Amino acid sequence: MASFRFQIYILAFCAGLVIQSSCNGHSGLRKKHVALFIFGDSLYDPGNNNYINTTTSFQANWLPYGETFFRYPTGRFSDGRLIPDFIAEYAKLPIIPAYLQPGLKDYTYGVNFASGGAGALVESHQGFVIDLKTQRSQFKKVEKQLRQKLGEVEAYKLLSKAVYLISIGGNDYFSPLATNTSHDEYVGWVIGNLTSWIKDVYKKGGRKFGFSSLAPLTSVPGMRVIQPGNTGPSGEEVTALVKLHNRLLSKVLTKLKKELQGFKYSKLNLYTSAKERVNHPSKYGFKEGKTACCGSGPYGGIYTCGGKRGVTGYNLCGNVTEYVFFDSFHPTERVYQQMSKLWWGHNLKELFEV
Repeated sequence: MASFRFQIYILAFCAGLVIQSSCNGHSGLRKKHVALFIFGDSLYDPGNNNYINTTTSFQANWLPYGETFFRYPTGRFSDGRLIPDFIAEYAKLPIIPAYLQPGLKDYTYGVNFASGGAGALVESHQGFVIDLKTQRSQFKKVEKQLRQKLGEVEAYKLLSKAVYLISIGGNDYFSPLATNTSHDEYVGWVIGNLTSWIKDVYKKGGRKFGFSSLAPLTSVPGMRVIQPGNTGPSGEEVTALVKLHNRLLSKVLTKLKKELQGFKYSKLNLYTSAKERVNHPSKYGFKEGKTACCGSGPYGGIYTCGGKRGVTGYNLCGNVTEYVFFDSFHPTERVYQQMSKLWWGHNLKELFEV
């Protein structure tokens, strides 16, 4: 009798379990969860750049980064969690790990390929980051591994129920533009590569996507000061490119919805949300919208947070929750939390409903 009761307990335990590999050859859980695959740049990078050969300009694995939530630096370019971390939490998933995290073998909850500094164009910070093309190759390896582990049918099921988040494009417009290129042509290349990524994921079974418009890049503290050695486009040019990118992205997504059967997407209007918080911080519970909590020079705009980027001295604010920006280019955890809540409540939540 005791043995029978024990078996009942084990079955009940397995039925409610959220650990993928523990019960009944993987199949019990996938009905209960939707995997999350993440691509992009420093807004989403959970620490992939810790493991590549790059410079400290493209890393953030030292204090005070990570101090608010993790209590140690993870490689995230913020004081705490990023949008994908909050989305994972709302979707009742564990924090999605960095693809390059040593020893990572289980991709059944998804994985994060994002790399700080990455662009949609291979040329953006080439040699220092994991560009979108390389992130696509990494995803192919994961997809192959899932097929080997789960079998074709189950792997396709996981990939077609999964949600794919991407944050890309900002670095393509910070970098010097190709000479003799019109804005339309240049933004066309960026959106072209993003479209190609969507179609690639769609071919592998992906149907549900989350995009965000580009933020107002000239509002970041780092764009309010001239960075040493900066050869990029002017502020006015960056603003024009960002607005054009956002318009074109909306057009392309509307078009793809008609062309690709079953294609669903949710889009966060990061441009408006971020601009609002920069210009009216107190309305959203912040005291400072233009100056970084961590950095040096006017507005904290010189990218020295943590003292590992060639300059050891830097200023750090007393209360990070009062600030919109953590460092010269990246928001605080509190901003990311507000954005995530907004996006989840808007319609991202629906993509996670099985």
